Amino acid sequence: MDLLRQHLSSIKTPTQHDKVYKDECVFSFENPESDAGLYVSLTNFLGLGRDHVERHFQKTGQAVYLHIKRERLEVSSSLQGDGPEKKITRLAIGVQDGFDPEFGKNKVEFRDSYTITILPTFTSIDWPNQDLPLIVQQSVQAILDLPSASKLAELEALSGTWDGEIRQPSKFAENLVQLDNGKKIPPTGWKCEKCDKIENLWLNLSDGSILCGRKFFDGSGGNNHAVEHYKESNYPLAVKLGTITKDGKADVFSYAEDDMVEDPFLAQHLQHWGINVSQMEKTEKSMVELELELNQKSNEWATLCESGSKLKPIYGPGYTGMQNMGNSCYLNSVMQVLFRIPDFIARYYDQSERIFQEAPNDPAEDFSVQMAKLAYGLLSGKYSVPPPPGSPVDADPPGITPLMFKSLVGKGHPEFSTKKQQDVQEFLLHILTLLERHNKNEVNPGECFKFEVEERFQCSQSTKVKYITRSEICLSLNIPMDAAINKEEVAAYEARKLEAESHGKRLEPESLVRPKIQFFSCLETFTQSELINSFFSSAVNGNVTARKTTRLTTFPDYLLIQLKKFTLKEDWVPIKLDVSIDMPDTLDISLLRGSGLQPGEELLPELEVPPPVPEFDENALAQLQAMGFPLESCKRALFQTDNVGVEAAAAWIMEHISDPDFTDPFVLPGTETVATSFIPNAEALETIVSMGFTPEQARKALKNTDNNLERAMDWIFSHSEDMDVEEPDTVSQQKKFRDGTGKYKLIAFISHMGTATAAGHYVTHILKDGQWVIFNDSKVALSENPPKDLGYLYFYERV
Repeated sequence: MDLLRQHLSSIKTPTQHDKVYKDECVFSFENPESDAGLYVSLTNFLGLGRDHVERHFQKTGQAVYLHIKRERLEVSSSLQGDGPEKKITRLAIGVQDGFDPEFGKNKVEFRDSYTITILPTFTSIDWPNQDLPLIVQQSVQAILDLPSASKLAELEALSGTWDGEIRQPSKFAENLVQLDNGKKIPPTGWKCEKCDKIENLWLNLSDGSILCGRKFFDGSGGNNHAVEHYKESNYPLAVKLGTITKDGKADVFSYAEDDMVEDPFLAQHLQHWGINVSQMEKTEKSMVELELELNQKSNEWATLCESGSKLKPIYGPGYTGMQNMGNSCYLNSVMQVLFRIPDFIARYYDQSERIFQEAPNDPAEDFSVQMAKLAYGLLSGKYSVPPPPGSPVDADPPGITPLMFKSLVGKGHPEFSTKKQQDVQEFLLHILTLLERHNKNEVNPGECFKFEVEERFQCSQSTKVKYITRSEICLSLNIPMDAAINKEEVAAYEARKLEAESHGKRLEPESLVRPKIQFFSCLETFTQSELINSFFSSAVNGNVTARKTTRLTTFPDYLLIQLKKFTLKEDWVPIKLDVSIDMPDTLDISLLRGSGLQPGEELLPELEVPPPVPEFDENALAQLQAMGFPLESCKRALFQTDNVGVEAAAAWIMEHISDPDFTDPFVLPGTETVATSFIPNAEALETIVSMGFTPEQARKALKNTDNNLERAMDWIFSHSEDMDVEEPDTVSQQKKFRDGTGKYKLIAFISHMGTATAAGHYVTHILKDGQWVIFNDSKVALSENPPKDLGYLYFYERV
């Protein structure tokens, strides 16, 4: 007790404004359940594992810690009662009736024990203890009572927990137009008014028409008559017949809002057509139930997870799994791949001790510290050990749970701060953006992905040319469906499927025939030239057509390829292309090499006077934006279609929605400057300036955050010290790119299962030590049949 009294002046009591890290070490993945437990400082409330607490003491002099040791007590399932098997009825994770990652496992209870530990001798004093000084008692009790920092972060993100059934009230519901046309809907015996469908029927709440719904991705469903009726009538709301319950609930779809919605006045709207909800019984599957059924019947999940194989678990350095923190498989997949690349290993794993030693006061909020912590967790092998003898055969390996990392990299981001499923390619770009921002004075490992793209424009009248270059980190390739090499097999399968459906049956998932496409057909599509309308030629001082070709002027150390599997159908419904792409193990992209200005070519002259800014049909612009497309994309579409109308512009958008510059600020074709120039989003710039910042400060913030307004505001407040620093001149800003041969080998790929990026699951396959390994969240095993043809993102290494 005398030793403790020497340090009373340094002990503090945390308040609700302090972050208390009592779940996990800020430098490692040690926690109260670890063999050595967790030490929480009574001065700054950081949680530290045994490997880091001594260094923290030596660096800060903080000597008094609350030592937390947790014992896991499993409650046998036999004591819980057998009960029926849990039925999934909600397309949701971590909510009632949704997917429960813990279902089927033995229930777990915990028993915590506490001591006061004093360094450097690790002298222990039992807790609770009425003889302890009051300040110590108050500090410890507050640490135990306050929610942990990770819990607070989780609660903050909980509002974004993915739940397929949380729907917003429709803006059309309150003042919905309902015609007095004399129609009354019978309680049963419904049939589509335009075909013989008697299932998947939708009652339009405005005119009482009963029509079949959309066709599902597996060919089942309706014939799209309900959506066609909306295009003709513009009546926005329809309810799915058979899903109406006595409590006034049902599936309501808003065609105008393109989403499932809530209709607070549904009972009233149904009464107009003679339907009394108190007499209704649910007879059809809801859209959520159908989505679940379709996902379960698809054989994609089994193929990508290699469910048909007896996978052998593998342990040791580099074979550490990551727990799924509620739709965090996109994060797990990306980070598993990045920490297999030497640039990332050298920057964060090899330098982890230095990074930890130089850590700021709050390591949990430091990007480099959390990257180093994750690198050590994945690569050291400390958290990847075989289960003890006698463990259940199907017991999940523990892996690591990067809560602090996820909280940090998602902070302030409207999507990645939530628990919603995210697109893995977008998250990778987000991580690489953070790397660039946080490694201004260090070697940025993300440079290994960067390459320079060359765009060549040739004026159709003068034949003069213009070259523009830009920086990219991902080679995104369209999939030419008409290049399938098994069209006859696919057609035969589609015929068999239609025949089965005509008899009320469905083909088994194993009989699925996917279109097969050679990867080089995707490359060929990329290299084809494109006709550009309304290109402003400085040679003729007017608009002409121009021919655009795209090539690569540099080849990166690591080539990241995205296959654009997510697209829109003609009716703007998002779909995922279910195709098999023959991805090669070795790849030579030398044919993509650009060569710049050639002998005999003449450059277009520089513009002396900027051409007039084009005018847009404001009504058409508003209609396109109402469809959900970005303003700059709408401008580009209207311009490229000569302002002839919404239909032509929408068709152009459908064709170009995956272009890399789709959401960039619109610039008149032919007036682009060099790629190093930055064009801020006009609306975002105006918003930031209206808040009292100068145009130069607003431009700088938008430039550092890829024109993202929310992130730009966060950037401004976190970089106040260098807001007035002059930007380097254009010459010093010229990017340098690594370059080499165009020969590569496949080292990893990430696959997506499901019908949309906002749902489903990601699985990673990595080539390690000459063998393919599957990383499925916490499960790590030797791969027997790596599904290379079904991937979404592919990582190639230069050879």
